[in-house]
Amino acid sequence: MTDTLLTTVEIEPTGAARSSVIWMHGLGADAHDFESIVPELKLPAELGIRFVFPNAPIRPVTVNSGMRMRAWYDVFSTDLPRREDPDGVYESERAIYVLLEREKQRGIPAERIVLAGFSQGGAMALHTGLRYPDRLAGILALSCYLPLASALNSARRPANQPTPIFMAHGDYDAVIPIRYGQQSAELLQRLDYRLEWQDYDMGHEVCWEEIRDVAKWLGRVLAAPSA
Repeated sequence: MTDTLLTTVEIEPTGAARSSVIWMHGLGADAHDFESIVPELKLPAELGIRFVFPNAPIRPVTVNSGMRMRAWYDVFSTDLPRREDPDGVYESERAIYVLLEREKQRGIPAERIVLAGFSQGGAMALHTGLRYPDRLAGILALSCYLPLASALNSARRPANQPTPIFMAHGDYDAVIPIRYGQQSAELLQRLDYRLEWQDYDMGHEVCWEEIRDVAKWLGRVLAAPSA
């Protein structure tokens, strides 16, 4: 899978693309899951944002009785940090690298690319963005946690130390309890990342207030012209 280009749903800007948001979906969803959020963000056309929504590979998921579904990595139990799937995480990291490299080949420099995601997709945005060797515009991680957290300190790359990170979570999330997101945010803050945290009166979902805050954050991190 290292060199495989994932299938994607893409929304092009009205003019020339000047920046990209690669947005990963959650467990069991697909590339269409967040397609409808793009018009809701109401981002300025002059930002020239291309939205890229990739499909995760289809694999059996242990916590769901081995059912095959789109997943960035296997989930062994609901007790998330105890037992993880490093092989699956690293496999998906490599696949996301391919997407990043394709955007660069299409003329979008790394510093104009945001890695984003919800749930498992947000976990992969965090994991991949902090390890990517070139500076990104930002990392957007919704209703998620940092996978393989114990390996971060030795694997993180200095290029993305100053990269803005937006983490958000629902107070009543029963799928990924908010404490997991908070623990990940606290770890990143201890490591001096530029992290902004928001929590909302919701479950494992996205609410209007969150969409508003995401739009403001994207507008800020993609406002500056590329060097």
